[in-house]
This record gives sequence, structure tokens and C-alpha cells, in this order.
Amino acid sequence: MIELESFLKDRLTRPLPGAQAQLKFAPNPQIGGWRPDDLPPAARRAAALILLYPGEAGTSFPLTTRRHDLPHHPGQISLPGGRIDPGETAEAAALREAREEVGVDPATVRIIGSLSTLWVVVSNYIVTPFIGVTDARPAFRTDPREVAALIETPVEWVRDPARVAMSHRLRDGVRVEFPYFDMDGQKVWGATAMILGEFRALFEGPRV
Repeated sequence: MIELESFLKDRLTRPLPGAQAQLKFAPNPQIGGWRPDDLPPAARRAAALILLYPGEAGTSFPLTTRRHDLPHHPGQISLPGGRIDPGETAEAAALREAREEVGVDPATVRIIGSLSTLWVVVSNYIVTPFIGVTDARPAFRTDPREVAALIETPVEWVRDPARVAMSHRLRDGVRVEFPYFDMDGQKVWGATAMILGEFRALFEGPRV
């Protein structure tokens, strides 16, 4: 954990992989004119958190399966996160959402930096993902109003090329191909995969 935290602190001070890495995990064909690094003035703002902690299978982070009756991205797998409230910073929103969704105490988290923003066109949110570190596995407590399940995800799963696959679905009658991460049978795709795709790209080069 100490070595990984040091590496990420240093890596996040340098130019980020950005849209090039995000687009590798974008559905295709894309919605016309969309770019993940666009910043439409009318878009709402949100934040998310990749929270690293010492897990049983090595350094891990939590993902959640969203309830099937939620208005946005029902049933999908996502990082803890949500909208930024008026007067709230993006970092504070990421920590608040992690507390509300999975019971993480913000006082135990060190935010070490952020990834590139991502415009999620289907919900019109611009998401700022943060990377945080905590020294012990949190005593996770999920919010049953939002979270159907918690998935403790080793970082090595994101870095493993064997866990990246392709699938498809229909969107308005059009076949859409999408890359996804296979997290032991769970498909992580869409905005979450794009965020994790940039996180994965931080490690390209010598392994940590």
C-alpha cells in the first residue's frame, strides 16, 4: 500500500491519460458529437471515489451494484459517487457519497488526487473521479435505498488484460459494442469502465 500510494501521488502530478484512455472503454458507435472530455455548461456536476484499502486479495477498492429501481443507471455497477450539492466541493462530494453509500468514514481517507473529468452524456453529468487511500479495510455498511450489493475489487483485476472483454446490446434498435471488465462474472462497463480504464492506464510501463 505504501509503495502504491507513493507511485500514484507521483503519477497524478504528471499529465493524465485522459480521453484517449477513457475512449478505449466507450461504447461504439458513440452518440453523435460526444467526447468524454467535453464540458457542456448545462451539464450537472458529480464526483466519484476509487478508495484503495488493504483487502484479502491485495489492495482493493469498492464497487457497488445499483438497485434496479433507481432512475439513473439502474442495476449497473458503479463507484461510490453522486451529484455535487450547491456550495460543496467535488472532493467533499466524493467523500460524502462514499459515506452515504458504503459507510466509509471520510476522516479515515486521504485523497491523493483526481483523474480526468468524464461527461456522461446519457445522464448529462460531468464526473470528477478521485483516488483515495485508507490504511485499513473499512467496515462497509451499504445503503439499501441505493445499493443492491458491494463488490470488493482487487486493483490487480483492473490491471489484468485477461479481464477485459467485449459484449453488445441494442440501443434504439442499433447494435452497440462495448468493452467491459469481467469482475468474476460481473460486467463493469459504461462510465465506470471508462473511469477505471484511465486508472488502469496510470500503470502502463513498469509494474508497481
